[in-house]
Amino acid sequence: MSVLSMSELTTFRWSFEEDVAHFKRAGYEAVGVWRQKLTEFGEEKGIELLEESGLRVSNLLWCGGFTGSDGRSFRDGLEDARDAIHSAAHMRAGCLVVYTGARGGHTHNHARRLLKEALKELLPLAAEQGVTLALEPMHAEVTSECTFLNDLNDAVSLIETLGHPRLKLAFHTYHMGLCPAWKTNLATVAPHIAVVHLGDGHPPQGGEQVRTKLGDGVVPLAEIVAALGMAGFNGYYDVELIGTDVEPSGYLDLLDHSREAFAKLTI
Repeated sequence: MSVLSMSELTTFRWSFEEDVAHFKRAGYEAVGVWRQKLTEFGEEKGIELLEESGLRVSNLLWCGGFTGSDGRSFRDGLEDARDAIHSAAHMRAGCLVVYTGARGGHTHNHARRLLKEALKELLPLAAEQGVTLALEPMHAEVTSECTFLNDLNDAVSLIETLGHPRLKLAFHTYHMGLCPAWKTNLATVAPHIAVVHLGDGHPPQGGEQVRTKLGDGVVPLAEIVAALGMAGFNGYYDVELIGTDVEPSGYLDLLDHSREAFAKLTI
């Protein structure tokens, strides 16, 4: 049975401690942990708080940047990813999300080779620690700084090429749901999905995402969730909302709205 989770990115202005308390009170079963908040609160203390709350960790955000686009070297990215794998194992996260980093000055093929090299180094440790790495492709118009993976088929092809049971996919309904190709690909893609990031909105404008509350955008959420269910996906749905519709003063209402919207999607 699918499990509803709330991402700490949604409640950007709340602290880690506030997230755990309010998510639990609002009836969520899991949390998408953002490493920055966890680090600010204190990792050991944060994991203890999660265990006390009973909240599961749907996914840990994020590691990656192996192309050097964020100013770190390839080796720096690997060391950070190793730390993230240990953190994900400690909190028994459903998966650790991987952003590749921007293509930058590399050709697409070279950027892809860097990613494959990184994954080949990291997957043995992930397997040893019982952690699944989840590549997240994103809409090409808005995520050039995060990842060069903008095509669902390209991401799945890479996963299948490496053929490791601990390498899967993070499927984002906003980024991929705005691309009509999802309809023809989802049955093939579903077995590779480790987590679904649930977002809604309108097509990007001026290179910026246009996100909304669940149900207020044009992403065919009901159709996507139904198709995922038909394809056998029964994992975590992690609500990830950002933008002008998500204001700190309305976080409590947003938690209730998102839970109710998800209930309608899964009737």
